[in-house]
Amino acid sequence: MGDPLQPGDPAPAFTLPAANREGSVSLADLRGKPFLIGLFRGLHCPFCRRQVTQLAEIQPALRGAGIQTVAVINTPVERARLYFRYRPVPLLLLADPECGTHRAFGVPSVAFLPDDSSEPSAWPVSTRMADFEAARIDPTGELPGPTQPMAANALLNAKDGFELTETDNAIMASHATQLVGHFLVDGSGAIAWANIEARDGPSSLCYFPSAAEILAAAEALER
Repeated sequence: MGDPLQPGDPAPAFTLPAANREGSVSLADLRGKPFLIGLFRGLHCPFCRRQVTQLAEIQPALRGAGIQTVAVINTPVERARLYFRYRPVPLLLLADPECGTHRAFGVPSVAFLPDDSSEPSAWPVSTRMADFEAARIDPTGELPGPTQPMAANALLNAKDGFELTETDNAIMASHATQLVGHFLVDGSGAIAWANIEARDGPSSLCYFPSAAEILAAAEALER
């Protein structure tokens, strides 16, 4: 996988099934008007579930600027449809259980180096398990304090009453280290703004762009 796409790069072609409407949606369907696309982990990630809700909250402001909001969830479409049937959001929700769109946009997936490897860590491409286990996060302020990322997931899933299904566990086993990316695409189909999760290392995992950052990017696009 190459580096994350940067402003000026063309957005890659994709076609994904929709989780809250019929049929599929492609880049060609969206081209012509600007859109914000968030590429998330699966429903097993409580921080991603929260970010989808946060995007829904700022969607009216983005719509007012002529920008559509799209969320791509790393979950099979049937599972995503069931979840969002009971927790609907006004965003366009697409399902990508294989993370193909994440890869096309160059969003990294972190690999763990073997314990006996002499290769140096190269975050966000690779890291050592010890470094990941030493990370501490509390991006939403809901935890008792800075917490190891996997423990943080478990605590928030318990708080939410979210029980992982067999499908969720299978996605997590395959794509647990997938990072999240946000991209603002202009009307011509070019990247205008990009944000990749955890650029500073594992202790910045699950910190996503704020509403203010996203709206500032939208305002810059209008100028």
